[in-house]
This record gives sequence, structure tokens and C-alpha cells, in this order.
Amino acid sequence: MEEEKKLEGHSEENSYIRMKKFKFIMLIFLLVFSTAGITLIALSFGDEKAVSVAIPERKEFSKLYEAYDMLDEKYYEKVDHKKLIDGAIAGMVKALDDPYSDYMTKEENEKFQESISASFQGIGAEIQELNGEIVVVSPIKGSPAEKAGLKPNDKIITVDDKNIQGMSANEAVLLIRGEKGTKVTLGIQRPDNHEIIKMTITRDEIPINTVYPEMLENGVAKIQITTFSKHTYDDLTTALKEMEDKGMKSLIIDLRRNPGGLLDQAIGIANLFVPEGKNIVQVEYRDGTIEKTVAKGGKKINVPTVVLIDKGSASASEILAGAVSETVGIPLIGDKSFGKGTVQTADNFEDGSNVKYTMAKWLTPDGNWIHKKGIEPDYKVSLPEYANLSYIDPDKELKLSSASGEVKSAEEMLKVLGYKPGKIDGFYDTDTEKAVKTFQKDEKLKENGILTGETTVKLMNSLTEHIQKNDSQVKKAIEVISKEK
Repeated sequence: MEEEKKLEGHSEENSYIRMKKFKFIMLIFLLVFSTAGITLIALSFGDEKAVSVAIPERKEFSKLYEAYDMLDEKYYEKVDHKKLIDGAIAGMVKALDDPYSDYMTKEENEKFQESISASFQGIGAEIQELNGEIVVVSPIKGSPAEKAGLKPNDKIITVDDKNIQGMSANEAVLLIRGEKGTKVTLGIQRPDNHEIIKMTITRDEIPINTVYPEMLENGVAKIQITTFSKHTYDDLTTALKEMEDKGMKSLIIDLRRNPGGLLDQAIGIANLFVPEGKNIVQVEYRDGTIEKTVAKGGKKINVPTVVLIDKGSASASEILAGAVSETVGIPLIGDKSFGKGTVQTADNFEDGSNVKYTMAKWLTPDGNWIHKKGIEPDYKVSLPEYANLSYIDPDKELKLSSASGEVKSAEEMLKVLGYKPGKIDGFYDTDTEKAVKTFQKDEKLKENGILTGETTVKLMNSLTEHIQKNDSQVKKAIEVISKEK
């Protein structure tokens, strides 16, 4: 490969390559990149004959070859040729200024494939690179990331104190993921808040269970879809059968914090609701060609249905939400969705690396492009402010006379849970200490009035349980669905 690069690099001197004389016969195959694609040229050499072969000149590559040769010959240390090539390709893709297009090395590609398989080890969060920053799209349900309090739109500034600004999403993933039981510390910045929150998360096995059914009161079935992986459609049909056997009279599909996934899975699920012959999604290519995917026949879900969305609902989630909203009029409830209206594909190289790039944009059944705009719900209902309280590091010790933003978060959590921490001002006074002691007593923990370790974890988990029991978006969904029966 190195020799091939050098041969092509001399094309600016002459568009012909003059080969030396050989005393034996040999056959060389050169792969020459042309505007039409890859051309295979066979060169045959014999005894005393010199052969000249024309090669189409690519002047736009001469600068690239020159830079490669310059570094290879003049850099003060020996360079890694593979890294140079990987870097050149990565830079080319980055120049597209598209957060959804990436060059993945073999290692990065393997991590990506893990994320859509049965399980992987890490913290369990979907991230993306946006304007040079690593942003959380959504944590996976039940993952260490969710339990720690990671939220959509959180910016990850550091990983184990290493600044990751300017990194690609794939580079960041390699730093964040790791073996089960190991810890990683993220420096998080929330929207409209310049304070860096240090969040230490213990990595775990992240099962890709994507469908979570439960039967609520009065025959209302709620099924949460957390992402669209290889088995989501099959798991959903199994869950629907389970809910039908339990007397399902109406259905809530929960797509909140679902960052998307495989397009075919979203289309298959949409087909359960969209009438035969109607559009599910339209894909528009760069030449203006539009490819429509229409619903097929087969089993359809006919019970009254609503769909929950929020700012963490992206990509395939938005395809499903847009399809059922525009074709069947299924109400959408919650917050405006994320707004990702493009489709990606990946081409592999022989060494296991690949390029993932945007190859089209997708439109809703009615031809709307929701990219960077999101989908507005029919009923806008947000969770209460306390659902967005900042994470408290369990490794820190908050006690009498402590003062910080984390103390203020703790005071607000205690108040929401029915305790009396006194003034919510970020200062750990005697009222705060008394409230912590009462909380510890109720939870059968050591009553020392210090917020750390198990007490901190239990406080945050109690708040999560409170939010789930008092889910304003689910309550609105039940209200809306009861009127449709």
C-alpha cells in the first residue's frame, strides 16, 4: 500500500509511470481511483522491455500525497503510516460538518456493532458530536448513566479529567466504555449552566432490552421502547400479545429518551398502526429522487393509542411518531422531539474500519422534514422542574457548613420527598442536617446527618421513583386515551 501511494504521488511530474527492466515475467495489479470509481489495471513486464502505462491524473490528490510524503520523510520521528491514513480519512469526513457522519477504525466499528447487539459493557448512553462538543442524546433505561442522573442535552466536557472537546463521538465512546465494575468520571455541563458537574459512574453490562411492557389500571397498557435494535419489533409483538392476554383496552407507546436505532425496526412497528397503502416514511436522495415506504397488510393494532415523546426522542423514534400521527391521527404527548431527519449508512473497508455517512434525508408521510426542528406534540406536557435536578456525587461528603450547588440539589430533593431542609440556598445548615437524619431513619440507614455514599444514592433513587409515580406525561396520556374509548 505504501509503494502504491508513492507511485501515484509522482503523477504530477508526468502522467505516465515508466517501469524498469526486469529479467523475469511478473504481473502487477494497481488499483487506480478515478472519477468513475476504482479501475483495475494489469501491467505485464518481460525481459528487456520497458513499459509505459497511462494513469488518469487526479490533481486534487497531489496536495494530499505531498503532505503524506512530507511527514513520512521529514517528521522528527518515524510516523505510523496507518495512523496517517486513518487521520486523513477521518479529517475528510469531519470536513462534511455533519455530526452523523464518522470514520470508524476497526476498534471503533466493533464498539458500534456492540451497541446494536445483545449487550455491551459501559455506562449505557447514546451520545453525538455536535459543533465540536459531545452531547448526550439519551441514557438507556435502567443503565448506570440513567441511574446516575445523566440527561438528554448534557454536554460531556471531560472523561477522567481528560478534555474531550473536539473529539468525534466514536473517540469519546472508546474513552467512556470499559469493563464491568470499573469507574469513569464524567465532567458534565447542563444547558444554561456553566458549572461543571463531576459524575462518577460504575460501568456495567448493558443489556439491550428495548421493550418494557406494564399493565396500568382500567386496561391501559403502557409499553416503553428504549431504542430500536435488531430484535425490537419481535419483542414488541411479544409484549403486545402479553398485554392483550391481560385485557388491554388502550395503549400508551412510550418513546421518551429513545435515541433511535435501526430504520427497518421502526418501519416494522409503524406498520402495526398505519393503514395498508399509506406512507410510513419517505427517503429523499441528493438527486431529488424520493423513495416511499408504504404500509403493508397484516395485523394492525386497533385499540385507542397515544404516543409519548420528549427531547430525547430522536431519529427512528421520530419516524414512528410522525408516521402514526400523520396517517392515523394518534395523539403525541410530552415535549418537542430531538429533530434528526437524516439517514445514515456504512461502507466497510477490508481492515474492519468503515465510513458511516449521511446518504439521504427522511420525510414524514406528508413530506415534512423535521431535521433540527423536531416534532411538536399535540399535547405539550413537561415533567416538573425537579425532574431536572443536578446529580450529586456519592463520593463527596456533604455535611454541616458545606456550601455548593450539590447541597442545593439535595435540599430540593428532600423538599420534594416531603422532608423539611429549611431554606433552599445551597448551604448545609442544621435544618438540612435534621432533614437528612429523618430521611436516613426512614430508609433504615446510619443516622449521622451526612449526605454521602449510600445515603446520596438512596436520595436520588427515591426522587426517581417519585417522578415515575407522579409522571405528569403518563397522567395526561391516560386522560387523553380515556376520551378516545
